[in-house]
Amino acid sequence: MKRYLRASSLLFNQPLLVTPDVLDLGVRWANQTMNLNIVNVGPPGALGLWKDDDDPGAQLERIEERRRARVAQTGIEVIPVHGILVSRGGHMNPCETMTSYEGLRTSIQQAVADPMVERIVLDIDTPGGAATGAFELAASIRAMAQQKPITGIVNFMAFSGGYLIGSACSELVVSQTSGVGSIGVIASHLDRSRMEDRLGVTVTTVYAGAHKNDLTPHEPISEQSLQFLNDLVQESYGHFVDAVAEYRGLTAAQVRGTEARTYSGQTGIDAGLADRLQAPQDALDGIARAVASSRAERQSRKLAVRAAALNIQTMI
Repeated sequence: MKRYLRASSLLFNQPLLVTPDVLDLGVRWANQTMNLNIVNVGPPGALGLWKDDDDPGAQLERIEERRRARVAQTGIEVIPVHGILVSRGGHMNPCETMTSYEGLRTSIQQAVADPMVERIVLDIDTPGGAATGAFELAASIRAMAQQKPITGIVNFMAFSGGYLIGSACSELVVSQTSGVGSIGVIASHLDRSRMEDRLGVTVTTVYAGAHKNDLTPHEPISEQSLQFLNDLVQESYGHFVDAVAEYRGLTAAQVRGTEARTYSGQTGIDAGLADRLQAPQDALDGIARAVASSRAERQSRKLAVRAAALNIQTMI
């Protein structure tokens, strides 16, 4: 039950940078989970994260070795930004694809610090998620992009919080059928009072502080609570608009003018939300060729310098 309480607190009564359909899915999940006798399959990890009986540590070592080999060969670090976005890794559910802001920040920081990594690619496929921590992460990405190029490749969804992350990259690539946008904020309040009435349940709450009982699910939302929730949404929306405007070189009016619309392909580029149109694999291949060309050019310069040095030595 403790995990459900935490999930509920992440879902309700706070601004979310997520598309409405995903919020609706979460609300329906919460309603079903918290009202039916569903058996919990166990804590994270109980489902079995490994396909065989091998030691998990050895598995991780082999995965890291393969990753390092790819980086050494290509000079590119590809970091996935998939599924629902959450603030911390502890909020992740093994039954859902999720990405945590703290984990993503750590991965990018490591790639920036790694001398073998010349280009960083964020493989983005997410409808968004939590507002908490999203703006701080986007600011970090923008700062790190000044140290090493970070390309966001939309593969195939960068909506809401996912778009915020993509907009902070050095460049954002969208394909013909990929989507960007949904620059908006949404929040939901769950009123369970009528259901509790039908069950014969009465919840009495004693509290101190006028706002302590705001957004309670045991009674219809009050004007005070509604105003509080709306203030949270508007505050996050202002942050969202200002961040995208800064990262994409747009005016706040232009960003607000999208009215949280989603765009696909060229329409997203025309709206100033993406930089170029290219299929995800083609974009990655193009970056790999650019890195290979840069490496070859540097190697050629090194050889030329060595040759010149040897020539000088023979003349002495």
